[in-house]
Amino acid sequence: MVSKETEIINEMGFHMRPANVFVSAMSKYSSEIFIMFNGNKINGKSIMNIMAACIKKGSKITVECSGADEQAMLDEAIQMIESGFGE
Repeated sequence: MVSKETEIINEMGFHMRPANVFVSAMSKYSSEIFIMFNGNKINGKSIMNIMAACIKKGSKITVECSGADEQAMLDEAIQMIESGFGE
């Protein structure tokens, strides 16, 4: 298992469009991904779970990946989040 803490920087937070982009990118990996936020463990391959978490700009989250390709998955997830999902 690998994990890293990061911050949501895009203005609208982790809303529908970035959640869709994120889940689509993470679905190509065999590893599991979870987002830790406010004491909750959110499935990073579920658009509905991500949106239901209401993760706003400035929120600190921890991304946790576990599986055969965990490091590549974590690296891409962190890059997407820290680039503001291209917004």
